[in-house]
Amino acid sequence: MFEPVDLPCRFLLGADVMEFTLTQPAFAETRQPMDAERAPSSRRLEPLRHIDAGVLNVAYYEAGPADGSVVMLLHGFPFDIHSYVDVAPMLAAQGCRVIVPYLRGYGLTRFRDAATPRSGEQAAIGADLLALMDALSVKRAVVAGYDWGGRAACVAAALWPDRCAGLVSVNGYLIQDIARAMVPAKPEREVAFWYQYYFQLERGRAGLTANRREIAKILWEQWSPNWRFDDATFERTAVAHDNPDYVDIVIHSYRHRFGLAAGDPQYAELRRRLATLPAISVPTITLDGDADGVIPATDGTAIAAKFTGRRTHRVIPRAGHNLPQEEPEAFARAVMELVKV
Repeated sequence: MFEPVDLPCRFLLGADVMEFTLTQPAFAETRQPMDAERAPSSRRLEPLRHIDAGVLNVAYYEAGPADGSVVMLLHGFPFDIHSYVDVAPMLAAQGCRVIVPYLRGYGLTRFRDAATPRSGEQAAIGADLLALMDALSVKRAVVAGYDWGGRAACVAAALWPDRCAGLVSVNGYLIQDIARAMVPAKPEREVAFWYQYYFQLERGRAGLTANRREIAKILWEQWSPNWRFDDATFERTAVAHDNPDYVDIVIHSYRHRFGLAAGDPQYAELRRRLATLPAISVPTITLDGDADGVIPATDGTAIAAKFTGRRTHRVIPRAGHNLPQEEPEAFARAVMELVKV
């Protein structure tokens, strides 16, 4: 049952990336080591492995040497592990042990107990990440993600910094300030959040149940206007949304973030800690896509105080919200920089 309710900045010119920091000179990033042909839409991240981790039996893909530096790659909504179909092999080729799990409510990940609340709250997905690392005997990892996955990574980096060697987060600091959830954004920002408001209604739950593919495709097109994905690419991911818990998890996630749904009692202490909006001290690279249709790119200064350790901010040209699948080289490069720290 649920209980009651040092900032560097990157500017990109053409194919080159220029970084300006407060303490370092600018440099141009080279592109040779990780440039590769993009995976065809027929390629799947398989075979999957399964492991009991906390409240879940997690389905995940793993690549690279077992003794390599561990990288946890975390997908968002409404996507799946194939956001990393190009990133994962790039990192594995660089000697990383790459782990790409299906989040709760996606793919073949399942709850171990039918009685467990189907919570999509940030505390739950952060706890899932830590439980998976424990189950896999991963002591430390670079954690990287976007959207829900970026939020899970931010939660882990903030609450368990000793377990995180570094953080790559698309759209910056993603821990939700639920206490201020009812403070409106500018009207042009509110328009992009239509789906979040739709999901507050039982009409939205019924709509997601009946039209999960159609809603996902609309969001993909709105959020990533420069990404020309084909039907096979979309369907490869959309099947992950057939998970029997997908609708409940998604609806709870978007209601809880507005303070309109109660949380799972087992995460009460984590919720209390997250409500303080804890700072992130681990080495971090934040990324924005300059064509992101839901979270517009910024220079990163507004959230600078939330990162107390070494941090670099970059804006990636033409990239939308699903940045690792749209611009895998840029994402993989950011991860490798933290692996090498």
